Amino acid sequence: MALFDDRQKGEEGKFARNQDLKFRTTARRNKLFGLWLAGELGRSGESAEAYAREVIEADFERPGDDDVVEKVLADIREAGLDIDEHKVRARLKALEREAEAQVRSE
Repeated sequence: MALFDDRQKGEEGKFARNQDLKFRTTARRNKLFGLWLAGELGRSGESAEAYAREVIEADFERPGDDDVVEKVLADIREAGLDIDEHKVRARLKALEREAEAQVRSE
């Protein structure tokens, strides 16, 4: 029974570490994404950082990435930029790989 308990604790620990990694990666990706779009919107410095925080917070509205994508697409339309949903989702995916590499190297 002790072997089973040890294995169960190990699996629970692994699950917790994976969830933490996923959360940190997503938050980092959203920050990088927000900073990228802030640049496209002509923002820099504290304004860009504030916008990145808005993008991070948008991700807490619903599970998945749709809430973030909808937020930035609305901002893109409002600014009159020529960036479509395909480009937004492609950039989000590319930044996810970059964010994961950054988080894993910490």
